[in-house]
Amino acid sequence: MDGGGKSCRGQYLNRNLETESRISTLVGMARNFKDLTEREILALAVSLEEEDGRVYADFADGLRETYPATAKLFDDMGAEESGHRASLIATYRERFGEHIPLIRRQDVKGFVQRRPFWLTRPLKISEVRKQAEIMELETRQFYQKAIGQVTDAGIRKLLGDLEEVERKHQATAEALEEKITPDVEKKEEEAQRRLFVLQIVQPGLAGLMDGSVSTLAPVFAAAFATRNSHDAFLVGLAASIGAGISMAFAEALSDDGSLTGRGRPVLRGAVTGLMTAAGGIGHTLPFLLTNFHVAFIAAVIIVAAELATIAWIRNRYMDTPLLSAAFQVVVGGVLVFAVGIWIGSS
Repeated sequence: MDGGGKSCRGQYLNRNLETESRISTLVGMARNFKDLTEREILALAVSLEEEDGRVYADFADGLRETYPATAKLFDDMGAEESGHRASLIATYRERFGEHIPLIRRQDVKGFVQRRPFWLTRPLKISEVRKQAEIMELETRQFYQKAIGQVTDAGIRKLLGDLEEVERKHQATAEALEEKITPDVEKKEEEAQRRLFVLQIVQPGLAGLMDGSVSTLAPVFAAAFATRNSHDAFLVGLAASIGAGISMAFAEALSDDGSLTGRGRPVLRGAVTGLMTAAGGIGHTLPFLLTNFHVAFIAAVIIVAAELATIAWIRNRYMDTPLLSAAFQVVVGGVLVFAVGIWIGSS
């Protein structure tokens, strides 16, 4: 990244920090930074370094299994923050004694109120890298402002040294992607793809297959039994929505994702339920047409498109050979389709 790009990014982050600071809900209760004493500034610095170190540790913990190389970078950054905190505590004890008052970022105006997304699992690596960059910029700005407010020479030197370290940390955060080698990046992309398949594609595909195939029989049975598009539409709509709700609950209650790595059950259930309903409604919508024969032909075309889509997804994300995927899906779909027509015509 060139100097101009970093400058633009820094300006963008500065605007972000200023905007989020203005909308902080705790501003009315917080103290002005200019009203802090040297003792309180040093205590606040201790608190900030401790918080940053723990956040980086959480980043590392959340990324270690899937992105070990990036997790190691955050381990190193967290260890440096611990060293900064130890230096600040040593200086504080020398100047002010053993008791360090509890003063945190939310107690002072101007700090961004962080949303604890680092506690969610799985962590998104792009969000983690962006948050690390913002954290380092904010901490560096704090040291710059603190240097101008303290008079003790020893404290000023320490704050200046830490500000310079944070400047380097900011550059490290900005260059996190650059420090990842092509091999590591490839492994991380593969890991991200596996997570996407496990948490989104698999439940979505299960829902789409269930909705597309299982609703064929009731929809076409109703269509051929009544020869009425409206009746077939109502049956298809009820079957699709009912199947969507059933599949959503079944998937959400199957496991909590803590051992399987399949992610949050609510998200999986929602994906499965929506795709199930969509799979059934797709070939139900043509029966909104009043002409039964036209509606039937349109529904058959959509069924063919649905089965082709399922075969493509299985080939693209599940590594199933295209011909094999197409054969499996088509055979199942045709059997259910034939059963629906047979029952409806009997």
